[in-house]
Amino acid sequence: MRFVVSIMMIMVLAACGAPEVPKAEAGRLNIYTARQYNSDQEIYKAFEEETGIRVRFRDTSAPQLLENMKTEGASSPADVVIAPDVGSLWKFQEAGLLQPVTSDILEAAIPETFRDPEGHWFGLARRARIIVYDPERLNADDIPGYGALADESLKDEVCMRSSSNIYNLSLMAELIERWGEDDAANWAKSVRDNFAREPQGGDTVQIQSIGAGECSIAIVNHYYWVRMITSNADDQRALAEDTAIIFPSVGAGTHVNITGAGVAANAPNRDAAIAFLEFLTSERGQTLLTGPTKEFPMVDGVPLPEGLENLPDFIASDVPMRKLGENQSLAQTLYDKAGWK
Repeated sequence: MRFVVSIMMIMVLAACGAPEVPKAEAGRLNIYTARQYNSDQEIYKAFEEETGIRVRFRDTSAPQLLENMKTEGASSPADVVIAPDVGSLWKFQEAGLLQPVTSDILEAAIPETFRDPEGHWFGLARRARIIVYDPERLNADDIPGYGALADESLKDEVCMRSSSNIYNLSLMAELIERWGEDDAANWAKSVRDNFAREPQGGDTVQIQSIGAGECSIAIVNHYYWVRMITSNADDQRALAEDTAIIFPSVGAGTHVNITGAGVAANAPNRDAAIAFLEFLTSERGQTLLTGPTKEFPMVDGVPLPEGLENLPDFIASDVPMRKLGENQSLAQTLYDKAGWK
């Protein structure tokens, strides 16, 4: 865990003794982020240049940030919380660590489906959970949706990451909402029976495993595949080029998730926090947020990051993001019962 200070800012260390509730500092903003991309520092720099508000940030995993804020309580210096999945944002909200925000700018820019009804968090970028497969071993027509991974014909063909991964939990949360608990549980069990190996690694590892012939199909976030197919590294690009992708349907469309953010419950610099979220809906903010990561911009009219223009058109699921949080605990229970590590 680290707390990084921008080059424009020198923070005064707190005096020894009992912690005090932090006071608002004119022109200051403290960001707690689970997005661990060096490119995000360009976002902070651009915000500083545009507003004169100086930024410092702490970046580590969402669970660690959650525990930090619980421990800090009312003394937390956090103004903004950023997380790369609505399931994580839901946990912050349920713990009472985010506050409701009303902003005409945010509400106009972000579709209702992709923000909390009470303004505790706002989606700022979108990602699709897609299927990657080996076109020499499988036919796209035989993979209409996520349900296809449960078919007996894919015995020993499926690669997957851990069930405890927040992306898989959110996918299962939507399947529960769409299909009901029993059908979702059966899907988890059948997919488990089709594993080529025990779950391991991140999404990139799943793509690499297909390219290496270890399995023929996996579920990943779209941007992992796009980063590989557009990579300057010949070996990574070659592995991705040996695969194909599908934007599968679950009910009304492909499962999507968000990178999102909210204002911390005890934010000492609340106005600056809201200004930062609003900046991220501007074209400059959206471009800096999604360009390096290859996520889809949230705001209509913002140019797509390089590499996304050639992806197939798809319809995004219309399940409200909050349902992915509400069903999260049950999702883990169903995975555990299915023996999915």
